[in-house]
Amino acid sequence: MTGYTMAVTLERPYDEVVPQVRAALADQGFGVLTEIDVRATMRAKLGIDVPDQVILGACRPELAHRALGAAPSIAALLPCNVTVRTTDAGTVVEAVDPAVMSRLEDGAEINAVAAEARSRLSAALRALATTTKAA
Repeated sequence: MTGYTMAVTLERPYDEVVPQVRAALADQGFGVLTEIDVRATMRAKLGIDVPDQVILGACRPELAHRALGAAPSIAALLPCNVTVRTTDAGTVVEAVDPAVMSRLEDGAEINAVAAEARSRLSAALRALATTTKAA
């Protein structure tokens, strides 16, 4: 984990991992509100080819509502971005660590929301790692 993300590297093809990420997020109550195909965007806008990568904007409405009620400006950090990308080491799944919210906005409710979101995203990443090992 870096200072602002949580990640797992999976020894599975990108095309198999993306739907597994969606399922793991759904199991934790997150929906995907946005999706950016980084490879397609770079090709279309810049004419360059980059490895497969997608950015999924994940949201658990109950948590977003609580966070926005406590600090409306927290909207700039929503939804939780989760990326899936191809690397030489495997397919990396990485999410912004919700604890970042607590570092930027102090308050009991923000801390509680960040802790729950972090717990749920961590569980999704663990599930992906477990699924990969079992396959």
